Amino acid sequence: MQKTIFSIIMLIIGFSAMTAVANLTEPLQMVFAMKVNTIAKMYQQDVNNQGQDYPVVLQQYGSQELQEAMQLEQDYFDKEQVSCHIGYDVLWSSQDPDYAQDKKFSVTTTGLVQVSLAQGNDVYYELSCDSIDNKAACQVADVILDEDGTSLISWYRY
Repeated sequence: MQKTIFSIIMLIIGFSAMTAVANLTEPLQMVFAMKVNTIAKMYQQDVNNQGQDYPVVLQQYGSQELQEAMQLEQDYFDKEQVSCHIGYDVLWSSQDPDYAQDKKFSVTTTGLVQVSLAQGNDVYYELSCDSIDNKAACQVADVILDEDGTSLISWYRY
């Protein structure tokens, strides 16, 4: 009798845990979809303008911190007439982007949005998503530039 009661209790606990996990995955999938949609829209805007907006398009989708870091680089250039920026379009990981190339958007296990470009490079974006006036919105918090995890913000600040 005790084994039966114990089995029933364990079964109930198991169902409760599965329900809790299912309830967590739906909002997480929604956030991932919002992140991918934000990056896809940013790329489409850049494609539509053939890159003429860069780096403005990244600033438009960027968080306050990313915008400030990009502004520091611009201020330095305006003052010194020397650029310390990366030297290529980070959206396309290229100096001469092919705007017609295929792109694949996905989310990594760490929550970064990965853009796999047909040319063979991957670009990773860290996004922050908030609800503002009952509308969910995501902003690019940072761009990861290489396999070592070097970020655009750290590049601009140092």
